Amino acid sequence: MKHNVKSFDELHKTRAEITDANKDHQDSLSKLDKIAVWITDHVGTMGFFILIFVWTVSWLTWNSLAPVAMRFDPFPAFVLWLFISNMVQIFLMPLLMIGQNLQSKHSETRAENHYEVSVKTEEEIDTIIKHLENQNELLEELLKNKKK
Repeated sequence: MKHNVKSFDELHKTRAEITDANKDHQDSLSKLDKIAVWITDHVGTMGFFILIFVWTVSWLTWNSLAPVAMRFDPFPAFVLWLFISNMVQIFLMPLLMIGQNLQSKHSETRAENHYEVSVKTEEEIDTIIKHLENQNELLEELLKNKKK
């Protein structure tokens, strides 16, 4: 009563090599893609927030409290500060979206890789279980034959 089971050699022959999704993704990125991901990773940090916060407070404080002759962007308009802040936002928004799209692609690649590994693992477990069941049947037959 032999099950229709792949042998271990057959299993190894059909087994595809597991790839490193992180390395594959990193290798697929152009230099510009790597810059976009780096900026996305660093802009979304507390360090960047603190930098922007300190810059804003310093700018506004200087241009509100410094001697009038030394102010370069006078209160209450802060036109230069608004212009620079808007330019930073205008440039960062699409750049962050590009970086997030690349990070999303990386996540999808990792998920596909995890799925492939899970499928391979399940196939190997099924093969091992079938082999164990087959061995149990053979042992039971041997024990029955020995008792006769």
